[in-house]
Formats: sequence, C-alpha cells, structure tokens
Amino acid sequence: MTAPLTRTVDDAFVRVQQGDQAAFAVFYDLLSARVLGAISRVLRDPAMSEEVAQEVFVELWRTAARFDAQRGNVTAWAITIARRRAVDRVRREQSQRNRIDELGEQRVTPDDGPADEVVSSMEVTRVRAAVATLPDDQREVIELSFIDGIAHTDIADRLGLPLGTVKGRVRGGLRKLRGQLGSET
Repeated sequence: MTAPLTRTVDDAFVRVQQGDQAAFAVFYDLLSARVLGAISRVLRDPAMSEEVAQEVFVELWRTAARFDAQRGNVTAWAITIARRRAVDRVRREQSQRNRIDELGEQRVTPDDGPADEVVSSMEVTRVRAAVATLPDDQREVIELSFIDGIAHTDIADRLGLPLGTVKGRVRGGLRKLRGQLGSET
C-alpha cells in the first residue's frame, strides 16, 4: 500500500521541481500529515508544530530544484527537514528562555556606582520605549508575561485566548523587540 503512495509523492515532486504549483498542492496533501506528525513528536505544541510545518513546506518548495532523487527518497528528505526544523525550534525557544531568565536575574545592586545606575536606567527606558511600539495584542502578553510574571497558560485563561495564540504573540513581540533593541538582548 505504501508503494503507490510513494510513487505518487515522487511523481508530484518531479513536477514540483519544475515549478508546478498544482503539483505542490498534491505533494502537500500527501505529506502534510506525516511532516506535522514528525514535528509534533518533537515540539508537542500544536500551534508551534503547525508554524514549523509551514516553514518546512516553504523550504521544500524553495529547495525542490536541489533535491537529487539519486541520493534518496523525497519523503525521507521531507521528514528529515521537518525533524531538523523542530529540533532547531526547541533549541531556539530554550535559548530565548535562558536569555530572558538571565535578564530577569540582573538587578541594579547598591554596590553599583552612579555610572552603572545611569546605564541601567537608560536600558530600562530603551526597553520600555521599544515595548510601547508593539501592537496592542503583543504588548499586552509581553507585559503580562515578563513584567507581571504571569505564566502563558494563565494569560490565555485571563484573556480568553488559546494558549498557542498567546505563545505566538509572545514570540512575535520578542522578535520585534530583538529587532528594535539589537542583538545584545
């Protein structure tokens, strides 16, 4: 039973490599459940899994011409890319959490001199200004999460939103803040 499916995936992908968008829709329909399943086993967050699956299919479309059928199977290649993207996302999310935890632990101590207090005050002002430029929905979840220290699940309950939406808004807001504040955050 898997042989006809594999053949169909391979046939659709040959046309995808030629830029056929209709064939890509068939390719997506045939593989999306397997790609999403591979990602979900790593991430366990449905909203984040769907986001990564979308990134995977964009990558498959962009890099289709580079795939060499002599070197392997299209399905295995797609699943490998999906797993790698999921693992990368886990690592990126953990790294981001670690940076936020480190920033939260940094406090101005009484031993700091006046210059340190001025710099710290300037940083706080800069961060507040950057947060103020965020769209209302992102600013609200960023403030609740990082200023008020409320867990994402509690924010979702408080705002009546799905947890994935809250996490997506936090990710989007942090991405914008990182862009505004530069790489030192």
